[in-house]
Amino acid sequence: MDLRDLKYFEAIAVEGHLGRAAERLYRTQPALTKCIDRLEEELGAKLFERAGRGLRLTAVGEVLLARTRQMSIMMDETAREIGDYAKGLEGHIRLGCAPTVAEHLLPQICKDLLVEASKVTLELKVAMNDALLAGLKAGELDVVLGPLTQTDESFLSEEIIHDEMVVMASAQHAIFQKEITMRTLLDYSWVLPAPSVASRQWLDDAFDRHHLPRPRVQITPTVINMILPLIEETGLLGFASKLNLQTGRTKLREVPLPQTTMPRRMGLTFRRDLYLPPAAHRLIALIRKNRQGYGVRLG
Repeated sequence: MDLRDLKYFEAIAVEGHLGRAAERLYRTQPALTKCIDRLEEELGAKLFERAGRGLRLTAVGEVLLARTRQMSIMMDETAREIGDYAKGLEGHIRLGCAPTVAEHLLPQICKDLLVEASKVTLELKVAMNDALLAGLKAGELDVVLGPLTQTDESFLSEEIIHDEMVVMASAQHAIFQKEITMRTLLDYSWVLPAPSVASRQWLDDAFDRHHLPRPRVQITPTVINMILPLIEETGLLGFASKLNLQTGRTKLREVPLPQTTMPRRMGLTFRRDLYLPPAAHRLIALIRKNRQGYGVRLG
């Protein structure tokens, strides 16, 4: 059945008169008559019967009118849902997030997103940046929030905040009783992420540039969130975001040294050639709009 024929049928049923329905729909009476003829032929039953100068629904017509109204409601709801989806008010986002961003920025970002688009769903993967970029390249993620360290031309990146990675130790560590140099750092063992992680590579390169041995790594956790507690509770040194010192981690203290302070750009990365759902565009637009609220510039 043609949806337009059903729309005309509903108007005729409501008006109970072919002429009034024609005026309401800006159609001619013969056009509406042909519409009814098509429906009756397809259904094999009469939809109207004469009632004086007007028309009255048959039992079959009553059933069709109820169904037509249900379909009208469904079409209206579909149009509204598609409109909301197109505006990014509904939909699903596959978001990859580096641990530092997940802990310090993501809660506020999610709060802002759900205020604007309460029906959006979020699939969140928290991992080290190398794993996130691999997932993005494989098409498993829509957007990555994390360090902007990649040079892959298939990616687009946009800075949100500036961060610094610094050497950290427990607040009572013996290193603070000494003159701090790069050689002093080598007197202690470290807890560091895997060599494939960009921040670990940068730190290793810093020692290479000064013709010094690389740090002696005693623990290499696969879960990045374990690094800070291990630094706090052991004599191990670590390398972590300065954002961690602004969130009440009183057991941690920066080991200040310009040679081991790594400037880090943090922001959005997504693929040039990957379709981004409207909800992901909504998230990106919201982060751009509120970047000043997220961006704590360090150093």
